Amino acid sequence: MTAPTDKGSPAPRPHDPGFIASVGTLPRAGSEVATVGLGGELFEVASRRLRTAVPFDGSCWFGTDPATVLPTTPVRIENIDPGQCEDYWTYEFTNEDVLLFRDLARSNTGGGTLLDATDSAPQRSKRYRDLLEPRGYSDQLRAAFRVGESTWGVVDLFRDQGQQPFTEREVALVTGFGAEMAIGLATLATTTRETAATTPDGPGTALYDANGTLCSLDAQAERWLGELTQSPWDVPATHPLMAPIWSILGRAQATAAGRGNGPARVRLRSAGGRWLILHASALKNADGTPGHTAVVIEPANSAQIAPIIVEAYSLTPREQQITQAVARGLPNAEIADELFVSVHTVRDHLKAVFTKLSVTSRGELVAKIFAEHYGPAIHGPDAVHAAPADH
Repeated sequence: MTAPTDKGSPAPRPHDPGFIASVGTLPRAGSEVATVGLGGELFEVASRRLRTAVPFDGSCWFGTDPATVLPTTPVRIENIDPGQCEDYWTYEFTNEDVLLFRDLARSNTGGGTLLDATDSAPQRSKRYRDLLEPRGYSDQLRAAFRVGESTWGVVDLFRDQGQQPFTEREVALVTGFGAEMAIGLATLATTTRETAATTPDGPGTALYDANGTLCSLDAQAERWLGELTQSPWDVPATHPLMAPIWSILGRAQATAAGRGNGPARVRLRSAGGRWLILHASALKNADGTPGHTAVVIEPANSAQIAPIIVEAYSLTPREQQITQAVARGLPNAEIADELFVSVHTVRDHLKAVFTKLSVTSRGELVAKIFAEHYGPAIHGPDAVHAAPADH
């Protein structure tokens, strides 16, 4: 199952202008590979380059929402059977296991291997027993792509039975590579893209049963699923871009069963570049037994996408606070009072923010965050307007 390695010149870094452009010089992926979603070429290049240093026989790459560490876009799947995505994310939330992505995102190292995490006894892992071993894999290396405290993506690498286990050095290589990948993925969040004029503009609702089977949906959900997966709504179950759906289903059901309390919500961009928000809620039947899980898909408003855009520009926590206050229309004096700092400090932070976002005024700052990335919202009822500049 091993794909050919690429022993070409060193890869450009994800945040270098030549990184995505270099895709055109590489051979196309084979039939056992699926790369989908806005910015998928980032994972295509990364996989080919990483394989030269850390050989692997299968892999899963996901962009993530930094607020929830749930999968968004892009997605790349290599040498994994079609239709396994549902099981993959169900196990992530319904079982206490080693190397869960949420744990790696908070860990000191940001990565690890199955054999190391189980003291060379992989049978201790339910994921291994039920998913990996039956498919011929003997070891697994998982890592989070982090910048600071923000996780912008995750990767899952697999090796066939009979291959050498992943080493500590290889874990270090992957986690070290992860910081640059995170920068590349964060950059995708700040990349503007025209949205299709025919996209729906209201929320859509779909109902899934306990087995993850789609039971019913409304017309808006049908259209949103079509835009998300770029395939007919009734055949996307095996599509890699269903990963966000499966993940929020698993999270909602796990929360309802008392196995967690994280939000079953994710923000992502469709293939057309539109920001969407997906959230799920596990319902109960009249007799109190578990019922269907409702998934709502809708266009994200400016208040929902602002935090992820701000985070993508690598603003410090204080800079984020001040930027959000500016977006609410507060003048410097009120920001200073609210944050218990001096007006001079606010001005210094704003100067740093202006530099990072390449703007020169408060109005440009708000436009950079809202207007460029979500044009309709800046004119709608959720619009946020900058206060007049004060000095």
